[in-house]
Amino acid sequence: MSVHVLGICGTFMGGIAALARERGISVSGSDQNIYPPMSTQLEQLGIDLKPGYSAENLQPTPDLVIVGNALSRGNAAIEHMLDSRLNYISGPQWLGENVLATRQVLAVAGTHGKTTTTSLLAWILDQQNLQPGFLVGGVPSNFGVSARLGAGAPFVIEADEYDTAFFDKRSKFVHYRPHIAVLNNLEYDHADIFPDVAAIQRQFHHLVRIVPGNGRLIVNAEDKFLREVLAMGCWTPVETFGIDSGDWRARLIDKDGSVFEVSHAGKIIGIARWSLLGRHNVMNALAAIAAAHAAGADAAIALNALASFENVQRRMELIGAHNGVSVYDDFAHHPTAIATTLAGLRAKVGGARVLVGIEPRSNSMRLGAHADELAPSLRDADAVVLLQRAELPWDAGKVTTALDNRGQAAASVDALIDALLAQTRSGDHVVFMSNGGFENAPRRFFQAWRERHAQSDNE
Repeated sequence: MSVHVLGICGTFMGGIAALARERGISVSGSDQNIYPPMSTQLEQLGIDLKPGYSAENLQPTPDLVIVGNALSRGNAAIEHMLDSRLNYISGPQWLGENVLATRQVLAVAGTHGKTTTTSLLAWILDQQNLQPGFLVGGVPSNFGVSARLGAGAPFVIEADEYDTAFFDKRSKFVHYRPHIAVLNNLEYDHADIFPDVAAIQRQFHHLVRIVPGNGRLIVNAEDKFLREVLAMGCWTPVETFGIDSGDWRARLIDKDGSVFEVSHAGKIIGIARWSLLGRHNVMNALAAIAAAHAAGADAAIALNALASFENVQRRMELIGAHNGVSVYDDFAHHPTAIATTLAGLRAKVGGARVLVGIEPRSNSMRLGAHADELAPSLRDADAVVLLQRAELPWDAGKVTTALDNRGQAAASVDALIDALLAQTRSGDHVVFMSNGGFENAPRRFFQAWRERHAQSDNE
């Protein structure tokens, strides 16, 4: 059998392609934006990648086209697919029918932390020799791939509330039918498809409705929107987690979140020491431990697995350090994620300067849905350069003005890199934040900084 994946370099669709390849299916794919780490992973799997969405990319005709949700009517490949009456299916439906139907599904949903929590949950189960399958919206460093089938019963899936495809407007996660579902948090996002937070709550309640009575819901005890979701009706046992409340709790020993104590139902489980930072990541860890325990894992062993956990690429990934400057790449997409990530870094580095280059790239960011919250989310940054591409429909000046003398806008990635280089000095931490390729800005900046330092050494 042969399949062609449209939108193959998206983190989810790339995982679908990897799972199909592992099942012995001949896989090819197309995408408008082919860039690492997903393109590298797919090429290593021997998957043929075709740039763009021309009708010719669907020749010879595949047995099945798996359609990503980024594609819509008017796209040349979609029009050819429909005109030629090709067999097609959405990625979530293919996954639900061909992989998840016979597995113990652990689904991780939430506005923030899905990728980290999914990766961590898969790692915990793996360390207990449960051989889980998984599909993560990124590349977990512990595994080196974003998806695998796994030989055991559990399958851990990052469960996104975004819609399924141009022909199926249900949220992706309703296709997964989980036995254990993590509701990590809920905020307004995806302004292109949801008019308000109530619309997102309804989708989360659709997920709650399909978790069986002999399953488990793992729910953030500190999230008021999730409490409202459960109040709509719940038919499944619930366990909660939180730092200040919940069945599963954490007590921060180091304020940066790198060391914390975990307890369950008032009984201390143990102390975790790991490389991740921030209160938000402690919450992610609690969610993963609780979900693993619900699946039969030992909580103390799960806690120990945190020490060897390596986060997903592009989640505060250290690109390099040179001449006293550390450069990070972070997959930021929402003001809350930006604020918590920078707060964790600030707790670690103390008074050292933090410089941020940021691209408003998510649909909600581009639409300006979070523009008023963006400047407050950058309070822990000493300097910010915001990329204002020509097509950005709102004025970045409202953000840079709110940042007082800490902010400026740049019209291109080249200009953004130059602006950051002009301000950087030894001892600084430079963070690049975008949920897209960002034209490889973090690595380009780091290379430019190294070259500049090498030149100064030789003078």
